[in-house]
Amino acid sequence: MKRWGLIIALLAGCLAMGVLAAMVASGATRPGDTTTGSIATTASEPTITLPTTDSTTTVEQPIAPGVKIGGVPVGGLTATQAYQAVTKAFDRPLVLLVGRHRLSVPPDRFGAVAYVLRSVERARTAPPGTSLRLDVGVSPQRVGAWLRALARRFDRKVVDAQISLRNLKPFVSRERVGFVVLQRPASAAIRRAIQANRRAPIRLQTRILRPAVTRQNFGPVIVIHRGGNLLNLYSGMRPWRTFGVATGQTAYPTPLGRFQIVVKWRNPTWFPPNSPWAAGAEPIPPGPGNPLGTRWMGLSAPGVGIHGTYQDGSIGYSVSHGCIRMHIPDAEWLFNHVEIGTTVYIVAT
Repeated sequence: MKRWGLIIALLAGCLAMGVLAAMVASGATRPGDTTTGSIATTASEPTITLPTTDSTTTVEQPIAPGVKIGGVPVGGLTATQAYQAVTKAFDRPLVLLVGRHRLSVPPDRFGAVAYVLRSVERARTAPPGTSLRLDVGVSPQRVGAWLRALARRFDRKVVDAQISLRNLKPFVSRERVGFVVLQRPASAAIRRAIQANRRAPIRLQTRILRPAVTRQNFGPVIVIHRGGNLLNLYSGMRPWRTFGVATGQTAYPTPLGRFQIVVKWRNPTWFPPNSPWAAGAEPIPPGPGNPLGTRWMGLSAPGVGIHGTYQDGSIGYSVSHGCIRMHIPDAEWLFNHVEIGTTVYIVAT
């Protein structure tokens, strides 16, 4: 029995060694072994190429030499570099000159948009030395709105010199020159500059508005002193001549206030006014018997005027029916030195 037990043990050991040898020969792993052996892939599995230091990459071709987009040189640049260069150039502000002022305005204030990618695509296949236009959109409404705001800031109305009475003497205020930005040509200049991608300073068209009436050319002014029966003639604010006159009597006073000469007649015919003192009177033709003398300068006060008189003795007194009488030679001289529209002040003193 002991002999058979020994034989069985030997056979079991041999069998175990054979199994182990077979496992080693087939490349099997043991449970828990983390070392991977050589695994062959099948035809159905994807093949993955990993980047290495000597792998091949795509190189972007530069734009041909001498090519420009909207005046910006892009020859020799890649498409990316060209896009950046053109965009940077387009985003530069416009420099606008208004009078003595210099304004810097970014193009997007005018609703400007540059289609740079479209132009760069054309540049990539353009022959050397090609100048390409940059496609640009501008909003006329935004340009107009900006210019209207500019006008509110810079436009000035022209103001003529004005006359008033200070201390019973004429005072002429200073005139003011006007200034206006011409909207239509300014809008066209801005849009042209943006569309051509130009950034040279642009002087916007303006107009200086000169006043028609100034202190220097104001002309004659008359101040009649009713109480003193004097007529003072001024050239603007400068005293010119003084004349003795006759003014209205108490029942028919010469009106006080500011008036204008509205009509001038040589050798006038006198027509009786609609007044009780002239009831039944007939018109009087020119001549020595005419109460208006040889000259009539009618005022904006109804029925009142400055005129000559043959009654020289009345000068210096308040004896008329509201008009201002002068010696015939004085009235003729004054007639030649005043004009329709001349301001006439009549004051009480």
